[in-house]
Amino acid sequence: MWLSSSFHCYSSGTSVPSADHVCSGLEKYKDLQKYFCRRLKAAYRRFSNIPDHSVVSGHHYIYLIEGDGIFRMDKRQKQPEQILTLRQVEKLVLDNEETAPKFCFTIQRIRLSPQEKHLAVSLKCCHTEERRCVVVRLSKKDLHPLDPQRIIVSLKKVFSFEWATDDVLFYTTLEGLRSSTVFRLDLTSSENKITSVYEETMPDVFVEVSLSRDRQILTINCNSRTSSEVLLSDITTSSSQPFVLVQPRQQDLLYHVEHWRGMLIILANTGPGQEYQVVQAPLSQPSMDSWASLFVPGPGTAIKDMEVVENHCVLVTRTAVGELALIVVSLTHPKEAYIIQLPSWACAIEIKDPDLAEQQNLLEFSISSPVHPPASYRLYPKKGLLLSGTEDRSSPENLNYITTRLEACSQDGTLVPVTVFHAVPVEGLRDAPLLVYVYGAYGRDLNMEFYPEKKLLLEQGWALAYCHIRGGGECGLSWHRQARVEGKPKGVEDLLACLHHLFSVGVSSPSLTAVTACSAGAVPVGALCNKLPHLIRAVVLQAPFLDVLGTLEHHSLPLTLEDRDEWGDPVGNVKHRQVVTSYCPLHNISPQHYPSMLLTAYSGDTRVPLAGVIRYMEKLKKVIHTHFSMKLKLECDPIPNIILNIQPGANHNGPEDSELMLKEEALKLAFLYTELGLDPPQPSRKRRR
Repeated sequence: MWLSSSFHCYSSGTSVPSADHVCSGLEKYKDLQKYFCRRLKAAYRRFSNIPDHSVVSGHHYIYLIEGDGIFRMDKRQKQPEQILTLRQVEKLVLDNEETAPKFCFTIQRIRLSPQEKHLAVSLKCCHTEERRCVVVRLSKKDLHPLDPQRIIVSLKKVFSFEWATDDVLFYTTLEGLRSSTVFRLDLTSSENKITSVYEETMPDVFVEVSLSRDRQILTINCNSRTSSEVLLSDITTSSSQPFVLVQPRQQDLLYHVEHWRGMLIILANTGPGQEYQVVQAPLSQPSMDSWASLFVPGPGTAIKDMEVVENHCVLVTRTAVGELALIVVSLTHPKEAYIIQLPSWACAIEIKDPDLAEQQNLLEFSISSPVHPPASYRLYPKKGLLLSGTEDRSSPENLNYITTRLEACSQDGTLVPVTVFHAVPVEGLRDAPLLVYVYGAYGRDLNMEFYPEKKLLLEQGWALAYCHIRGGGECGLSWHRQARVEGKPKGVEDLLACLHHLFSVGVSSPSLTAVTACSAGAVPVGALCNKLPHLIRAVVLQAPFLDVLGTLEHHSLPLTLEDRDEWGDPVGNVKHRQVVTSYCPLHNISPQHYPSMLLTAYSGDTRVPLAGVIRYMEKLKKVIHTHFSMKLKLECDPIPNIILNIQPGANHNGPEDSELMLKEEALKLAFLYTELGLDPPQPSRKRRR
């Protein structure tokens, strides 16, 4: 079994459980897990060549991340030259830190200095939140990749970083879960001088550095959950100039800054209903008094992102039912805005960072959905021309999958978007297994990027439903505000409405329905299980936040102060305490028939304390024991399996290591098939020629 003795699994077993029952409950899924491991490996190999944006073009070379390192090549080279290996970084860490454990890093992103003199690389440890940044000296002469002179600086805990010049790098560090300090690394001196240039004092503010798309403005972005403050420096004049404040922080004012021809193009929530609109201001007078409106989206359209490309502002928008579109606004003639329609299946968009040698008149991006692999596109805003980089024969539009967008009416009359993916018409889904995805917190959209395992489920006849409940950001900033603090129960009501609507239109049934969520998405799922557990047959939760009240009561825990804007303050506010107590999954467990649950937690997770997950599991086991002890044997339904799978490491988002990730996903699939009583899927047979 792939779980070592240091891992723990708690299970309610298959008979009436005792409160102290602890066993290896994963054994019953072992064979099916091995089967799904093989299927998932084949699925990931099948999509190993999908387009990504890990290739960066410099003035002289193209840089790409591949395997265990970074390579570069020019047009004349037949073989790429390796300039950095992960083994080189790991050896450097071990050599310089006597107490350092064995590290396993993955490459996150790379940044080229303006004239391609240096390369900065961010790395993340596979099993922890540990982050690094190494600076590599580039040379036109080939150096051996293991040459120690290649890496000139190794920086700990780096979160964001940008080059101002070939020899000056600005970066922020992550201390615990806080990023509050901006540093300047100067490579012109022999000792690589590091100085602190900004320190944020407010504990709930997160600090990052970024570069405008035209590489002329460096910004320090200081954001809390409810307000923003941006400082900027014009690096075309001098990288040592002091940073200038754009607009002092105001409660509930959010804004983001781009640059165009001596003007600031600002995305700010100063539009109708405190939603985002586009404004502009002179670089010399950036404060709010100088903001002039450029573009206001129409009702039901939410702006999700903004890029300035040549003389145009390109906005990524989402409609009321969740469809993605691009709106192009001319910065010279703002009234001349037009819409670029994207394929109806598009659910996620990734915009490519501009290259050093890139033409400034185009925007490269890819779109995808949970079951549609990424497809590359190029937009030429001046011409209004959108070109696909995907060949017709492999275009996701040619796949026989259906994307259906529904709206469920919640308790207060609000229409909640639901995106459903299926392989047969809705009329044929009554007996299909259904997997429901939900999040609904922090104003974040549900993750709807492509994953091969979700395509695999569709191929096996499943329907996948994404419920865009309030608390998330799919329908704009107000969508989040409605389900913050005292409005949190609305997310639970929305999820309930989505399930009822899916069943009413003929999509599956409660006995064939499973719900999955991660982190804060576990809150509405856990609350619904306490309220109406018969609507769900199985639940799969990753790094689940289940003890809301207990966590918020301890101010010493990471993120507790920041989370007050999201969940409230149950210690200092009586009303907040009443609301949190009303929906907290742990504090509302009662003796009844719960769905089977697979809870995956990580022993070193600092975002969701393991202790709260264990308390939830132990209390749930006790009430299940009480419930079934009071029933006659003839009345007993099958006892649910409640399994807590504790994995090592502190990576809140799951393992970075591909093998561990596949095993974790295979276990989830094995659990779902077993608990929903489904026959194992049969692999398709190859036709004989």
